[in-house]
Amino acid sequence: MAAALVRPRNNRMIAGVCAGLARRFGTTPTTMRVIFVLSCLLPGPQFLLYLALWILLPSEKDSHAAAW
Repeated sequence: MAAALVRPRNNRMIAGVCAGLARRFGTTPTTMRVIFVLSCLLPGPQFLLYLALWILLPSEKDSHAAAW
């Protein structure tokens, strides 16, 4: 079963969008970041998509908070 699409609390650079996508698709966060930066060289709404995912993707629940 694939991991849920959430922004993880660890391994973030800016908002955790690339780290969350990497976890979901089974690759490393660095690979996903490189793919994103390279895609920004092409015309299109990549940056707007990143901002939308930052807003729409839920942040991962903290394991300590779940214990309480």
